[in-house]
Amino acid sequence: MSEVAIARPGAGPRPMAPPADLALGSPYRSAWRMTAYLLFACAIASLQVLCLALKTRLSNVLPMIYHRVCCRLLDLRLDIRGSMSTARPTLFVCNHSSYLDISVLGSIIPGSFVAKTEVADWPFFGFLAKLQRTVFIDRRRHTTHHQRDGLARRLEAGDNLILFPEGTSNDGNRTLPFRSALFAVAERRVEGGEPAPSVTIQPVSLAYTKLNEFPIGRNLRPYFAWYGDMDLAGHLWRVLGLGRITVALEFHQPVSLAQFASRKALSEHCRKVIAEGLASALAGRPEAEKPPDVPAAAKQYT
Repeated sequence: MSEVAIARPGAGPRPMAPPADLALGSPYRSAWRMTAYLLFACAIASLQVLCLALKTRLSNVLPMIYHRVCCRLLDLRLDIRGSMSTARPTLFVCNHSSYLDISVLGSIIPGSFVAKTEVADWPFFGFLAKLQRTVFIDRRRHTTHHQRDGLARRLEAGDNLILFPEGTSNDGNRTLPFRSALFAVAERRVEGGEPAPSVTIQPVSLAYTKLNEFPIGRNLRPYFAWYGDMDLAGHLWRVLGLGRITVALEFHQPVSLAQFASRKALSEHCRKVIAEGLASALAGRPEAEKPPDVPAAAKQYT
């Protein structure tokens, strides 16, 4: 239940403010959506605390319910392509441009997010991240092996993980270089030093493509992407006031480390596939090219 299980924007493309002469959305819509969200978030967070304390299976379901309701409140329409991996565990890797990515992915993928340690201390949203069993990692280079071990334990327990390998959010028009160190979990070992079974890794591309059925151009991208030194509160308030947002989500062919010479080669392959998926979505790929094998569970929530 983490809308903030993301890498806080740091270095990256310089943020562009939305055009001053273009007023999109409604402040009244922002107000009622914010009120509805806070009431719902407090209620489901209280229920999740109880479920975690009692160790019930419902604690694994509530995060997806939370994200699906968030998508409903924001009127996010998911245009899903490809087939989501059903192997357990799967490491899903995706490009990252906004906190909205969390609810989009969390509404479809049964898994936990990987976030940097600072997110755990964020007011309110850090608490929600913990309730979803987010994996918090320190991304300094000398701690790589510790992070790998922690992620490996979650994968060995059969948990799916969702990773943003760019390490930060960006303007949504491109894909930043991937940090190959974050793929170290694919090199996990079992007791005795022998290689563990290969982890299934699935690249996922995500793009915000339409607002009220009209294509979103480069100038409107800052309404959806949150990066650089953008103010979170102001940006969120604008997003809450917008109409229907179409999100193109594509699940690409799953791979494993065994198919590549190194984790750097694996990282670069995932980056290339995701970048091509992003570019295709932003260019408006024809509907006729959409694969027919969208998961039934995903169709239900589009």
